[in-house]
Amino acid sequence: MLDLFGQAILDFYTQNNPQPLLTETSISEEDEMDVAYLFRTFKNMPKIEQKALQLAKGKILDIGAGAGCHALYLQQKGMEVTALDQSAHAIEACRLQNIQSCVQCSVLDYKPETQFDTLLLLMNGTGIFGKLNQTATYLQKLKSLLCPGGQILIDSSDLIYMFDEDEDGGRWIPDTGYYGELEFTLHYKGQKEQFPWLYLDYNTLQNAALANGFHCELVAEGKNYDYLARLTV
Repeated sequence: MLDLFGQAILDFYTQNNPQPLLTETSISEEDEMDVAYLFRTFKNMPKIEQKALQLAKGKILDIGAGAGCHALYLQQKGMEVTALDQSAHAIEACRLQNIQSCVQCSVLDYKPETQFDTLLLLMNGTGIFGKLNQTATYLQKLKSLLCPGGQILIDSSDLIYMFDEDEDGGRWIPDTGYYGELEFTLHYKGQKEQFPWLYLDYNTLQNAALANGFHCELVAEGKNYDYLARLTV
């Protein structure tokens, strides 16, 4: 793992010769990501992220914390929050912002001493699942991290809008598996990194949640077919 995403975050925060971070997927062309946006304040967050932070309670685990904007906001509100990310560079950026509890680890390998009341997975939280057939593995791991009565707040998008629509309202989707399974590519400082990234439409997430012992609730919907869901046991 080259950790180009984390390197771009840390370079930007420390002003260590930051350069454009280029992203592309198997269904979209190359585009430049605004790394500054990853450090956004609450007022600049999408409505579904704001809603998730308003619903967060108790002991909170921010999974895939990235640049730490969600964890930092919650900490500033006096809440007990841990920022978790497998990126060493991203976690270093979180520490430099004085986020008090930071852990560099994959969520599948994470073995905390206590459980959590709220698990946050934002900025397409289902992305870390990678592939549709890994969804159950991740949901079962997330369940093990929850206190009784705890909640998972997770967002994603239905990418159906990315595919051409015919005159009857149908969509032309390649017959190569689930349409939300993408190959994500990053380019940064002359290096390239690829990894699978999963977008789940709400019905698919709901079905997977029910199959793994969760109740799934659609909390909010945003622009571009994105949504926030709450999973409880």
